[in-house]
Amino acid sequence: MPIEPVSPECSRFVSLDEEVQWLADGVGGKSTIAAIPWWPSEGPVWIQESGYLCFSDIGKSQRMKWAPGEGLSVLATNTNQANGMTRDLEGRLVICEHQTQRVVRIERDGSTTIVADRFEGKHFNRPNDVVVKSDGSIWFTDPLIPPFYPVEMEWAGVYRVSPDLKTVTLATKAVHGPNGLCFSPSEQILYVNDSRLQHIHAFDVHADGSITGGRIICHLKDERLGKPDGMKCDLDGNIYCTGPGGVWILSPNGQHIGTISLGGGRHATNIGWGGGDWKTLFITCYHEIACIRMKIPGVPVPRRI
Repeated sequence: MPIEPVSPECSRFVSLDEEVQWLADGVGGKSTIAAIPWWPSEGPVWIQESGYLCFSDIGKSQRMKWAPGEGLSVLATNTNQANGMTRDLEGRLVICEHQTQRVVRIERDGSTTIVADRFEGKHFNRPNDVVVKSDGSIWFTDPLIPPFYPVEMEWAGVYRVSPDLKTVTLATKAVHGPNGLCFSPSEQILYVNDSRLQHIHAFDVHADGSITGGRIICHLKDERLGKPDGMKCDLDGNIYCTGPGGVWILSPNGQHIGTISLGGGRHATNIGWGGGDWKTLFITCYHEIACIRMKIPGVPVPRRI
């Protein structure tokens, strides 16, 4: 069975006989950048009003769509090696682009607005994942490695962009390899995972937009393939993070509750809530898209408090 309980509480999150549903394959592929053969699918985000999932096919530089009863199709091409995606308070897509080293927003008319492309005059390294807070501020991770482009930054960072896009602030550079990030339902905690050291940091979020702390709450390690990458919370504050074997289910304090095992040596890259009632957890892998039904709804996107 794909559900591997670690704590007796696991059945509160998901039925122990629940199966992973494989929705599509053939995504992911060779990148034109550095001839990398393993760029995966990434950045799943559910479009609630239209009932479909969109996600990034990084290597093919395409934005993809999966819809129930319709299957897989291409939404956009030439996406600049887009990776992580979310929606802002107006439902517009906010996207991290590897190739252009920036974060952008897609407007209603299809035009592109630059959210952030540099800090203190220096281009970002490779914006990776992004989340929008209920005040409209945009937060994203910018890892330092691998250096596919001329690197101007001397650090990896987590950044905050003001709702009016006028101010870009370095929230922290304390995370060695920042990748996935998400807020707790109350938005009083920002979780940031470290793909290189394979753990999760928890930062306290303050009213002025600053964060402090950064305590490590969990290490995600075992002998299987996979690492901390995509990460989301449910409405009870529990954390879901890609890791060895599949997707790890964690309590708000980082206790390992169980793992959604994908089997077959598959490597989960990111996750996103959806399915109308926000109880479907969508999972992107290197070459497949999957989902599984959970018992607790996830934090909706867009998130308004």
